[in-house]
Amino acid sequence: MAKQVEIDAEECIGCETCVELCPAIFSFDEDTDKAVVIQTEGGDEDCIEEAMGSCPAECISYE
Repeated sequence: MAKQVEIDAEECIGCETCVELCPAIFSFDEDTDKAVVIQTEGGDEDCIEEAMGSCPAECISYE
């Protein structure tokens, strides 16, 4: 089973860092002012890990 990317929406502060780093994986929901995952499986693991490490709210998980 492939690893899946998730964002804890309650913890997300809407900084858009993950969206800037990995636009193929993350997007920004203007209605909620939060980041959302648009590609839950696959994708560039290095990019996802960089987004996780750069997230000030530490709300991205990849398992």
